[in-house]
Amino acid sequence: MMRKILVPLFAMAIFLLLWEGLVWVNDWPNYKMASPSDLWPAYQRYWELFLVMGWQTLWRTVVGLLLAIVVGTGVGMIMGFSRTMRDALYPLLVGFNAIPKATVVPIVALMFVGAHDFNTVLIAFMISFFPIAVSVSIGLSTLEPEYRDILRSLGASQTTIFWKIALPKTLPEFFGALKVAVTLAFIGTNLMEIVSPHGRGLGALFDSGKTNSDYPLMFAVLIALALLGIVLYYIVVALEKIFAGWAERQPS
Repeated sequence: MMRKILVPLFAMAIFLLLWEGLVWVNDWPNYKMASPSDLWPAYQRYWELFLVMGWQTLWRTVVGLLLAIVVGTGVGMIMGFSRTMRDALYPLLVGFNAIPKATVVPIVALMFVGAHDFNTVLIAFMISFFPIAVSVSIGLSTLEPEYRDILRSLGASQTTIFWKIALPKTLPEFFGALKVAVTLAFIGTNLMEIVSPHGRGLGALFDSGKTNSDYPLMFAVLIALALLGIVLYYIVVALEKIFAGWAERQPS
């Protein structure tokens, strides 16, 4: 247990030392590349803003991610159990996911002017929805037909087949996609916070730092976003161990 905590912390410390060393060796001023030692004063100066705006970013991201889980799981189940629906919906999902979300954000911001919370949650949902839907669909569509045939011959309903066989089989793929969706949701949230004229959250704080040429603040925001993403990622890892720990294979 201690190894799983200490090894990531050691890796982060090495990363920060390399970052500090790179800035020092190249003698870069903080308006070109802020170093880790420049970040702590920014956190001290703006700690209240980091708390308030960090919370705003976090709850919108989590709400968008939860919506993506609900809708993505539902759509994935439809595609997984019906080949016709899979053939119909899959090209639409792929086409939508191929559209750069940076081009969608200004459109959404203009469509719902003033509804910043709704806009931000919507983009977080849109950008994290695809991997969840696809993973659930693949997990269900690759279910061995022998299992279904045996359970049906024993009188099991479609609901029983889903809960007893399909759902457990899908969980590893689902949590794998959820780990990806966590980072994507943060990307969507911050895109909207930066682009929206009524933006709030860490994205708006980053944009403020850019406007004022406060590079230490900008890098401090990036590190804060990375830390929030790591926290949510490990929450997903903990949930995976609870609900799908049986699928984990220890390396030899």
